[in-house]
Amino acid sequence: MKRADQKEPSMLIRENYGSGKFGLSIEIFPPKTAAGDAALFASLDRLAVFRPGFVSCTYGAGGSTSKRTVELCVEIQNRYGLTATSHFTCVGATRAELLDWLKFARQNGLQNIMALRGDPPVGQSDFQPVAGGLRYANELVALIRQHFPDMGIGVGGYPEKHPEALDADTDLNNLKRKVDAGADAIFTQLFFVNDNFFRFRDRCEAAAIRIPIVPGIMPVTEFARIKRITSLCGAVFPIDLASRLETVQTDEAAQFQIGVEWAIRQCRELVSRGVPGLHFYALNKSAACEAILREIRD
Repeated sequence: MKRADQKEPSMLIRENYGSGKFGLSIEIFPPKTAAGDAALFASLDRLAVFRPGFVSCTYGAGGSTSKRTVELCVEIQNRYGLTATSHFTCVGATRAELLDWLKFARQNGLQNIMALRGDPPVGQSDFQPVAGGLRYANELVALIRQHFPDMGIGVGGYPEKHPEALDADTDLNNLKRKVDAGADAIFTQLFFVNDNFFRFRDRCEAAAIRIPIVPGIMPVTEFARIKRITSLCGAVFPIDLASRLETVQTDEAAQFQIGVEWAIRQCRELVSRGVPGLHFYALNKSAACEAILREIRD
């Protein structure tokens, strides 16, 4: 719980990086049940010890958790004195409705937004904006920057290319548009092969993208679940990691240990090669992130 002497969080995304700082962030999603809420806050009780620069909360398909996401962010700020960052998408909303939601978020004390286009609604093969809505994430970044210039803005980046992009160059150009529209930092999709991230970082540098590029890490603790996630986002799953996990599919503890050890090696190399921070996809659990953070902070 938040101590009486804790100040209200006021850190903008960009203030987590640079000048000798190392930005740690944790991503969670809105639970659907009271039991899920209890489990989430039990995990955050443990992860808050590491004092992440912010906790980000996802935004349900079609904006289905738009109000819930803000409420959860407010609860996180009140409980822990940590900055919370709300995800925000273009899906299913007009420009006016997007502005109304931004006003609601700002009035509730949120100062940072993770600006994303969002996935196509169920039943649609490609993204189609509603009448009067926005089609691209760079338009959402520009909208936020125009009307709420004091807010921090994070955007997504794909080290191994967005699944819908025609090619890597097209994807990089799309990212550059988001940066030029006013983004403060890039948070990457999960990946398991560091060389792919380093090549992506080099290409961003060549494209004059100068804002922090923060690698996204998802520890492998359930092989079947990771396979589903990587099939959706297009992340490369290393053959050697897959084969090791396949041999212990019925042993949860062994899967956990293999996944955590892989992530520790990933994080140590990333830190040694100068990343500005790490962004953990925690899946509302704490054990794997705790184990990783204990090791890499020693």
